[in-house]
Amino acid sequence: MNKQVLQANREQAERLAELGLRLAQLRQQQGISLEDIARATRIQPRLLRAIEAGDLEVLPESVYIQSFLRQYAGAIGLDGAAFASEFPTRFGLPEPRTPWRSLPGAQLRPVHLYVLYMCLIVSAVNGLSYFLNRSSPQAQLPEVQSLQPVPGMVIGPINPNQNPTSAIANVASKPATPEKAVRVGLTLTSQSWVRVVADGKTEYEGVLSEGTQKTWMADKQVVVRAGNAGGVMVTYNDSTAKQLGQPGAIEEVAFPPDPQMAQLSPVINEMSVTSPDSSF
Repeated sequence: MNKQVLQANREQAERLAELGLRLAQLRQQQGISLEDIARATRIQPRLLRAIEAGDLEVLPESVYIQSFLRQYAGAIGLDGAAFASEFPTRFGLPEPRTPWRSLPGAQLRPVHLYVLYMCLIVSAVNGLSYFLNRSSPQAQLPEVQSLQPVPGMVIGPINPNQNPTSAIANVASKPATPEKAVRVGLTLTSQSWVRVVADGKTEYEGVLSEGTQKTWMADKQVVVRAGNAGGVMVTYNDSTAKQLGQPGAIEEVAFPPDPQMAQLSPVINEMSVTSPDSSF
């Protein structure tokens, strides 16, 4: 048997030397370096040199050598599968394999036994739970309690084609919440710092960029203060938009205006609402 193994190794070495020489000649004719082949195939350059030299001592088992030959040949334009098939991997004798019991990963350790034991317990519990759930009678659905009429509930006739348990009375819709009395809209024609106070509470303070459109509502009053009044267009309760003031000027306007402030500020007087046809 040893003679057969030696004969097989000799024939593999001779065939590898022949195939490696052919690969080296074709690679050199095309001007391709071993580094280029290594990058294309992800095979280490030392293994590629061993293939070209026919050195079996450096290379792994014959199955891997055949794979290397296929990738190498394909990288230089040959039919990799056909080329690699010329290298014999077996000669009727099985290649020696390391017994699995001698491998490091095959040695069972206490932690492995503990994990296996836990898996068995979990599987047994799941199986028992599944069996009990299938064997137990199906839980009965709770009885539907009778509906008691409540104030604001409208009882209508039950559709004969409808399931009685789903014929629930329709509750009258709540009245819509009335809109607030004061609505102030801002449209920025140029950037400006703005502060908005609604019913005494600061709703916004910051810089608004050109093109920004915002609306604030309040029950009693909205106060707008702007650092660039000329760049802020204001509408009060859907009236025609007007400038809050002069460009670059700091203005503060209340909607509706305070009576005392209306006497002091012509801007507020101009923008206040005196009739349905006025702007503010």
